[in-house]
Amino acid sequence: MDLKTLKIIVTGGAQGMGAHFAQRLLEAGAAVAVGDINETALAALPAGIKRRKLDVGNEADIVSFVEWAHGELGGLNALINNAGILRDGLLVKKDKVTGAVQKMSLEQFNAVINVNLTGATLMVREVVAKMVTTDQKPGVIVNMSSIARHGNRGQSNYVSAKAALAANTVTWSKEFAPFGVRVGAVAPGMIETPMTRGMNQKALDAFIEKIPVGRIGQPEDIWLAAKFILECDYFNGRTIDVDGGMGF
Repeated sequence: MDLKTLKIIVTGGAQGMGAHFAQRLLEAGAAVAVGDINETALAALPAGIKRRKLDVGNEADIVSFVEWAHGELGGLNALINNAGILRDGLLVKKDKVTGAVQKMSLEQFNAVINVNLTGATLMVREVVAKMVTTDQKPGVIVNMSSIARHGNRGQSNYVSAKAALAANTVTWSKEFAPFGVRVGAVAPGMIETPMTRGMNQKALDAFIEKIPVGRIGQPEDIWLAAKFILECDYFNGRTIDVDGGMGF
């Protein structure tokens, strides 16, 4: 698809990678609507980007947002499913001093599943339903998975969500093909965002040592992969790892 023809939603689009995607899409001539829970960051987005508060952990909010975006953009034919949160921790751990056993709470697990998987799934459901209802085709969905989907210590909740999202990228590519809608995913490695900038430098340096290209990624690196999926009409049902060769 030509980027100039896109009428696209970017979730989690007020900061980090999402804000970069929205900026690049605007520059390319796309009509862009951004949803994010951070209203201060939304207000700072460039003129020309439609924006509204969106909690992807709330079904009613998602339904309302998609209806709003459809009206603001004069249609919908694309989605970058980017919103996500982290609540890292070991599923079970033992205190080295006291010997006390601690467990990840169900609340901690479900918080990540609710946003990163359930919310992402509901966004796809509502956007594609709107495309089908309005006979809008072709269409394209880009899901943001993660290389953590292969398994990563301390991220049972996040891994579960991102692995499921990659698997559903395949499922949805098959289900939505009759509607003319493609679905692809990008799996970033360690990317410089507000979250990673807050990391302990020692921990960050340890990560960088594991990356063959010798640096963490930039939002532009992930944008280039997302742009490929948006533009390449033969790409469907697959996930692109963009991790500098790090893997897990």
